[in-house]
Amino acid sequence: MEDHFLKMEGISKYFPGVKALDNVNFAVRRGEVHALVGENGAGKSTLMKVLNGVYQADSGSIYINGNKTSLRNTKDAKAAGIGLIFQEINLVNQLSAAENIFLNRLKTRGITVDWKRVFNDVQNIVDDLGFVFDVKETVENLSAAQKQMVEIAKVLSENARLLVMDEPTSSLTAAETENLLNIIRKLKSTGITVIYISHKLEEVFNISDVCSVMRDGQIIETRKTGNFTKAEIIERMVGRSVDMEYPKRNVSKGEVVLQVNKITQGSRIKNISFELYRGEILGIAGLVGSGRTELAEILFGAQKYDQGELFINGRKAIIKNTFDGKKSGIGLLTEDRKETGLVLAYNIIQNISVTNLPKAKNGPFLSQKKETGEVSRFRESLNIKAPTMKQLIVNLSGGNQQKVVFAKWLFSDANILILDEPTRGIDVGAKYEIYLLMNKLVEEGKSIIMISSELPEVLGMSDRVLVLSAGEITGELSHEEATAEAVMRLAIQN
Repeated sequence: MEDHFLKMEGISKYFPGVKALDNVNFAVRRGEVHALVGENGAGKSTLMKVLNGVYQADSGSIYINGNKTSLRNTKDAKAAGIGLIFQEINLVNQLSAAENIFLNRLKTRGITVDWKRVFNDVQNIVDDLGFVFDVKETVENLSAAQKQMVEIAKVLSENARLLVMDEPTSSLTAAETENLLNIIRKLKSTGITVIYISHKLEEVFNISDVCSVMRDGQIIETRKTGNFTKAEIIERMVGRSVDMEYPKRNVSKGEVVLQVNKITQGSRIKNISFELYRGEILGIAGLVGSGRTELAEILFGAQKYDQGELFINGRKAIIKNTFDGKKSGIGLLTEDRKETGLVLAYNIIQNISVTNLPKAKNGPFLSQKKETGEVSRFRESLNIKAPTMKQLIVNLSGGNQQKVVFAKWLFSDANILILDEPTRGIDVGAKYEIYLLMNKLVEEGKSIIMISSELPEVLGMSDRVLVLSAGEITGELSHEEATAEAVMRLAIQN
């Protein structure tokens, strides 16, 4: 009996000017968790869209259970037992979980919906999976983890035998992530096959049996995951040796550029005081709900504070809104670049220049020639990979989108950069480039406040670490003092 649930042989896919997939051979055994890793733009999503019938391959063959299969559209993929769970939740917020799971397939009695049967059938699916949520609850009231469960239940209710999970933990907490990994283990035990796409190599080693590495539209190597080291996977992903996950820098701390005195906002931010120095990366750690993002938005002017004082370069700063923040030389890279950091329908030039349009004017009018000239220097200095600066932002990889956000704030002449989850959703190679960029900026005299949920990132990149818990600073640690244990002890206080 054929041991592979899926075989893709000689798959190639071309887009105008781009060879997205180059003779890809990819096989997944029945009942295994097979990780697919690679940098943004390596071809992972394109390969999975070919598998799901969204794209048609220009050449190659697909076999399901040993039978050659034509997947002309997503309906064909569903009929073949393939279900794709996207990184972005694809649910209707105003409908219940049950309605989302049986969307367009609601059970009827005559001409009316048999709601009792619908809810019972969905509850049985949810109970069998061990999920915990009310199937009658409106999706908008569910947590990110529960929404992910609804997506899984929806796909499995369509009799999927192969689940493709694309960055499924990108918006989950550590506890929710562990719960999802346990769910995947349970699905595997029932014979479900899983293709697991993730930038988080810890998860790859935790959950997968086999790992395939993609680069430049090709499968570079496939091994049992346990036979890889993390360094080997990274090297194959980026095509070079990355000797240090967190690159070293040599910067002497300068004068105080930002002084925060007893900032308070209701019960969410309580009496916070600290200093930020020129040429410093100050890490801020804490659990979800600790007040990290609220503090960042207060400093930038996106949220108001009740009391306290801010001093920038020794002068009292009145920051009531984001215009004041920008005028004071502060830039905020928000944790969700697609929602609040970029205008996806704009091109690279427009996204960068929007923070400082006077720089792009000739007299009272905006000059496209001057705008292009002012902005284009960032393409080389930040290594933004795009065929042209007029490329739409939506078509860039996550790492290059994040570089554009950096460029936007550098164009505004910001000297204090607040980075909220600066490497969320980007691959290992792009992370390393972001770290190099951060080092370059502080070497040039900028100052950085970095908020991250990835503790190794906080420990690896910060000169000092402030730890927040329930809106208060519970401790400050030097680079040498900052260990995972020390940070977590402070993070769970209060």
